[in-house]
Amino acid sequence: MLAYVFWHRAAGGVDVEDYEQALSRFHRSLAHRPPCGLLGSVTLRAEQLPWLPAAGAGDSGGYEDWYLVENWSAVGVLELAAVSRGHQTAHGEAARRMGQGAGAIYKRLEGEAAPGDARLAVWVTRPRGQRDPTIAELLDDGVGPHDGALWQRTLVLGPAPELCLLHSAAELPPGTGLAESRLPPGWQAASAGRERLAG
Repeated sequence: MLAYVFWHRAAGGVDVEDYEQALSRFHRSLAHRPPCGLLGSVTLRAEQLPWLPAAGAGDSGGYEDWYLVENWSAVGVLELAAVSRGHQTAHGEAARRMGQGAGAIYKRLEGEAAPGDARLAVWVTRPRGQRDPTIAELLDDGVGPHDGALWQRTLVLGPAPELCLLHSAAELPPGTGLAESRLPPGWQAASAGRERLAG
C-alpha cells in the first residue's frame, strides 16, 4: 500500500470555514466516485507542519491529506481523476483557496492504524548516511499493530520527513522506540496532534 500525503494551508484572506468546506466536498466526491486503485482518502487538521512555510507569525499548523492507493499505477490514475470529469469542480474549488502546499509518497512498513483514525503523527528524520531503521528501533514496546502504523517516504515531492509513525492515542506510551531517550544518536522526532476533518 502507498499513500500520497499532501500538506497545505489556505491562501491569505481565504475564510478557513470556506476552505474546510471545499476540502470536505472534494473528499466526498472521491468517496462517491473513487478512481480505480484508490482505497480511501482523508483530510485532517494538523497542529504543526514545520516543513511547510508559515503563512504568518506563529502559524505552523495546517491540513494533511492522505490518499491511500493500491500501487504506483493507482497514483497516476488518482492524479488524472482528481482534475477530470466527476471531481474537477470540487478539486478546483479547493485548489483556488489553497496557499502553500507540499507532498510526498509514503509506503507502509508496519502496523494497521488508518491515517484518519490516528490522533498523533510522529515525524522522524535521521542523519544522512545512517543505515535503514529497524521496526524494533521505532515501534518497539507499547505500540501494537492496531494502535499504530509506520510509513516511510519513498518519493520526495517537497521537504517532508523520512518516516511517520501514526498512533491512535494523543500521546505515545512511555518507553516506545520513538521516545527521546531511545532514539538513535542524531535522530529527531517531532510529534503533532491531528483532528479528522473529512474522509
